[in-house]
Amino acid sequence: MHNDLFSIWGLTIHGYGLMIALGILVAIAVGMFRAKRSNLDSKMIPDIALLCVILGFIGAKILFVIVDFSAFLQNPWLVFSGDGFVVYGGIISGVLATIVYSRKKKCDFYRYLDLLIPSVALAQGFGRIGCFLAGCCYGRATTGWYGITFPKGSIAPAGIPLIPTQLISAGGNLLLAAFLIIYSKHAKYKGNVGAAYLVLYGIGRFFIEFLRSDERGCVGFLSTSQFISLFIVIGGLVLFWRNYKQRGKELV
Repeated sequence: MHNDLFSIWGLTIHGYGLMIALGILVAIAVGMFRAKRSNLDSKMIPDIALLCVILGFIGAKILFVIVDFSAFLQNPWLVFSGDGFVVYGGIISGVLATIVYSRKKKCDFYRYLDLLIPSVALAQGFGRIGCFLAGCCYGRATTGWYGITFPKGSIAPAGIPLIPTQLISAGGNLLLAAFLIIYSKHAKYKGNVGAAYLVLYGIGRFFIEFLRSDERGCVGFLSTSQFISLFIVIGGLVLFWRNYKQRGKELV
């Protein structure tokens, strides 16, 4: 909950940015390690990661503008800052970037999806810790023992015990990454690990949204992320169904 960690030669190191960077580096390292274990080209992992980071950043910003257009109109420069992201925009654009890259390199998209999706969950876990340090994506007020009070200067309201939705999300993402790595050893069909991520992350994100209190847009009585989660879960179930219908043809 202290975003300004320390300064070096006048340069302030922010907790949010540091955790994002650490998450990316750890995700790449895990991806390369697992690629070697799976007899896949580990040299492709940094290329895919860089492409996903760049396009994921753009996608997260674009969806933020769509979701919270009023905030964009009030402060257009927010698009060029470290604030103003919608995670689903980054996930969707990252997946699309991987599809394009796989076709260009003539490699199996589903194998690389299954390889890298645990790393995505891992990076998201680190990112949510960064959210906690910055105070963004904060939860509802609570009187429970688990309430976290943020100091002045945080994005979250100061002096009010809040549900630590950032830490709950971080823990959930790290557990999801561990589960997907274990599941990948038992999945029978290519794409099943990616499908499991879509279903489990989508469900988890849908329910965590009930605990959040920050402004993030809405579609009817659902938050924007809950609305998107419905389609993410459906997409994962469709991928499972596709693999089941093609069983025997798409073995890992």
